[in-house]
Amino acid sequence: MHSTDQTRVLGATEWRGLEQAHEERADAFTRGRRERAATGQTHPVEDFLFTYYPFRPGLLRRWHPGAGVLLQGAAAEPRANWKWYRREGSDSQVDAAAFVEKNERVMRFIGSLLSATRQRPAQFGCFGLHEWAMVYRQGEHRHVAPLRLGQSDTDAVVDGNRVACSHFDAFRFFTPAAIGRNQLQPTRENQPVLEQPGCLHAGMDIYKWVIKLGPLVPGEVLLDSFELAHDIRQLDMEASPYDLADWGYAPVAVETAAGKAEYVRRQRGFTERSNILRDRVVGLLA
Repeated sequence: MHSTDQTRVLGATEWRGLEQAHEERADAFTRGRRERAATGQTHPVEDFLFTYYPFRPGLLRRWHPGAGVLLQGAAAEPRANWKWYRREGSDSQVDAAAFVEKNERVMRFIGSLLSATRQRPAQFGCFGLHEWAMVYRQGEHRHVAPLRLGQSDTDAVVDGNRVACSHFDAFRFFTPAAIGRNQLQPTRENQPVLEQPGCLHAGMDIYKWVIKLGPLVPGEVLLDSFELAHDIRQLDMEASPYDLADWGYAPVAVETAAGKAEYVRRQRGFTERSNILRDRVVGLLA
């Protein structure tokens, strides 16, 4: 599924420099999470990327060159003993053939899903109301932050707007009263049919799929996908019904015309970024 006929060679100085730059970038992304974990603190926006996506910060720090790249002088390095690596004399590289043999089914699913999502027209009419539907007519909420408009006015926003969430992993958190209000009824089975590139959660999920592809994915693609997920998560919560002023976030008031316009403007930017990443990942699986 992944061609390994051509091998790119990286000298020891070059690949160690790439590895160091990757580790520094990853450390910057995870510093807040690691510091909070040491003191038992939590963050309602940034911790999502380490709880909903159950991947340790250390996974981000581990640099892979990707398939088809020979690392000179790496056979004596600890990475030569990592899973899915093989030695070639004094050098080392990702054992792409072994990874594909073990994970071909997952790879085909990921490639098919990302390709289908990429090819569909983006939809920009959801306005982030999935987060509102997760608290609709329900007194207890997943987040400790208060509702910005209070419960009754939050419910009124859901009642007064079209709810059209296409992402199953957002829809499954809708309150029972909100499920029937969604114009789509996404399931795990119809996910490949409904997933579309305007969806913020589909954009965040690229990070999940990249992680599952492990060492086949070059480090910069991994960190770009995490950075995209981080940036999307911020808008996701800024447009939510929660009051996050104490955390330094100004609301994107999607209950207003101006807020909807701001949401769509930023949503379009994320769609472009996510499609670039989809193309890169699918290209790795060709």
